[in-house]
Amino acid sequence: MTGEGAGTGQANRLGSWALSSEPHQLSLCGWCWGWHSSSAGQGAGAARPPSDILTEDDVYCSCLAKTLCHVPVPVTVGFYAPFGCRLHMMLDKITELMEQEATQREAELLQHVQWRPRSVRGWGFPQLLWYLVFLQPVITEVHLRRKNVKFLFIRFSAWQYAGADKLWAGLVTTLCEGIRHHYGALPFSLYSVLGNKPATTKAFRQREWHCRRRVCLALVVLVVALGLGVALLYLSLSSHAPSHSSASSSVMRLFGGAATTLSGSGLLMAVYSVGKHLFVSQRKKIERLVSHEKFGSQLGFMCEVKKEVELLTDFLCFLEIYQRCRLRIVLEVTGLDTCYPERVVGVLNAINTLLSDSHAPFIFILVVDPSILAACLESASSMKGTADNGYLFLNRTVTLPFSVPIMGRRTKLQFLHDAVQSRDDLLYREMTRQLQPSRPVGDEGAQLLAVEIQAGAERTQSCIDAEAARRIQEALFCLHNERDCLYEYVPDNVVSMRRIVNTVPITVRLLQQQRRDFGGPTPRQAVAWVVLANQWPCRLSWVLQCLEDRQQSGGAHEARERLWDVFCDNSSELHTMTKALQNVFDLDGDPELFERFLGADFPFTVAEAQSLLRCTINLDHSIRRRMGLIRAVSSLKPPSPPKSPAGSAPRAANRANHSLQATSAANGANPARGVARSGHPAGHNPAQASEARHPAGHNPAQASEACHPWDLTLVDKRRPLA
Repeated sequence: MTGEGAGTGQANRLGSWALSSEPHQLSLCGWCWGWHSSSAGQGAGAARPPSDILTEDDVYCSCLAKTLCHVPVPVTVGFYAPFGCRLHMMLDKITELMEQEATQREAELLQHVQWRPRSVRGWGFPQLLWYLVFLQPVITEVHLRRKNVKFLFIRFSAWQYAGADKLWAGLVTTLCEGIRHHYGALPFSLYSVLGNKPATTKAFRQREWHCRRRVCLALVVLVVALGLGVALLYLSLSSHAPSHSSASSSVMRLFGGAATTLSGSGLLMAVYSVGKHLFVSQRKKIERLVSHEKFGSQLGFMCEVKKEVELLTDFLCFLEIYQRCRLRIVLEVTGLDTCYPERVVGVLNAINTLLSDSHAPFIFILVVDPSILAACLESASSMKGTADNGYLFLNRTVTLPFSVPIMGRRTKLQFLHDAVQSRDDLLYREMTRQLQPSRPVGDEGAQLLAVEIQAGAERTQSCIDAEAARRIQEALFCLHNERDCLYEYVPDNVVSMRRIVNTVPITVRLLQQQRRDFGGPTPRQAVAWVVLANQWPCRLSWVLQCLEDRQQSGGAHEARERLWDVFCDNSSELHTMTKALQNVFDLDGDPELFERFLGADFPFTVAEAQSLLRCTINLDHSIRRRMGLIRAVSSLKPPSPPKSPAGSAPRAANRANHSLQATSAANGANPARGVARSGHPAGHNPAQASEARHPAGHNPAQASEACHPWDLTLVDKRRPLA
């Protein structure tokens, strides 16, 4: 983690930025927001943000770019967001920041070493061909310790291949074609024919190359045989040959022809193989394999594709040792959520095929909407029984989740400013910025002040980076500290462990940018929050949604109130959504551990949750939006009207009347049975007996009504029958 504190050219300006959206905090640095005060008296037309101001998206992209420079490969980044063109702009920023970070790391490394990187262009190209033919690379400890990185960015748009039957083949061919185009067709063709897999050594050694003796010996033999054969043919056909030795001339002609034919055919076969790979690329090979339906249905189809991928990986390893750096192939996959479900499954399978090699230098960035992708996986017929829950399948594939946050205040202002501009200004914005002439030299005092402000911002950012590196180490130590209870909540799944470890540096850096005074949540709280979002995304999203709804309604929770108390108060409502959120509930871990986590070991409060929410990048925001929609729809249902006793009394009276009529009919048919059932002899009037038992002024019907509301109606209905 020593390189985590290294910043980039653009990231050095982050010292003037704070994540808080308060107006008084936005003007912390006059260098960043000095335009506001200087343009206040110039009218509304001048009050617009400058083009080089840092937005919230710049900070998020910077933190992700720094992490991708240190993350072990292969890795799959889930770039989750339901937005459109904003994603492409963020990808461009990430690409630029990663290249700047790699350039700065290489410059810092070359100051302490004597070797220099080799180039594959210009005069380095013939040297590369020589190494490809006659030398074999060796993976040494010196190579494994190198920190300088070179990135190759390849963007794959899935919607361009949406109509093809084999969308995954387009992904593989785009990868192969991008590498072939960057390094040239001839080096890869030579490696395909004459190349050898890099060797490994257990002992410590400095030499990274050793001579390929077999190739050199075979080439020497072929050249000597060809020269000898040509010489024998020349002597046999020359006029200087003795005329009396016709037999010896025939023998010389025979041996010369054989030597020339064998050696020449060997050389021609090698040249033919190189030419074949030169003109028939891997892309054409894979397309030819896909076009054969019989071969595509066989089990060995993916095996052939895997062989091509392994050859490509070995070639990249060769180039790593030759260039004296670590290569990273960044493949940005966009438009996948606009394809058919079966096509989506094919692309994910192709990614798993490319990542099956543990030494593959691939970084995949999946730019998708997770809710759409999960629905595609669940509806795909080929994934029945394998991906019944699309979220779980996506979690098994993605090793670094990055949920794009809600658009911040400065980002929104920047987008609004860009929307006002014309299309030409928007299209050639970067070009016109580079072509702008330098400002004329003005007051020396103003220039010195600008230099001092910039130097102060760089010193502030260096302090922030150093403190962030220290906090990252402390946070990661809490994960594997046996004296701490945090490791008990980390799952046994290796992929989930990598997700947590990859997410912690970004979260800590965002916290550091938010709390520039080195306050706020501790590193232990930050890593605990990452574990909470990774293990119980559904329950945590529900708590955050309840806090948001309560705040929007005007009754915010107390800052010291625990999240566990908020969850307990709203758990009954969450239980009613079990059927609608069944797939999301499956993402959560053990509920008893969740209770112990928030109730005892890590009792986060409402204030701490609000502070950490802005730095939470491993929590899928679509889950919370889905809960909010369900909760909003359920609140629109009108309450059921209460049952009226007056309305139910006539229905009860009708039922009693029918029952009485049936009893009277039965008594008329069988008087003895009527006496037995009623308990009174024939001709006896119960009403008269009741009047005789009660004093004057007492109404037994009213007393009976107090206990049974339907008795009065029953008496009234019996009088006409009597």
